[in-house]
Amino acid sequence: MFTLSLLAVVPQTLAWNPSVALVMLICNILAIAFARYTVQRQNDGPSAPALPFLGETSLGFLIGAICFGHILGTGAILGLSNLGVL
Repeated sequence: MFTLSLLAVVPQTLAWNPSVALVMLICNILAIAFARYTVQRQNDGPSAPALPFLGETSLGFLIGAICFGHILGTGAILGLSNLGVL
């Protein structure tokens, strides 16, 4: 009974399409740029794979920035879908 009431609260989400992917990509790029200018110790820990736009950064920096980008992207996708834009 509790499961049925919980399902009534869960919002409908969009199916994957290229516009959803584009929003997620833009949010990840913005998060990496934000982290690049705000994180003070980017080189602590094991090094990340060599990506030309990142320079010399740590794996922890890369994972943290991309996690933050996915949080931003999820919020942006849900917000834009509720507004009817996506």
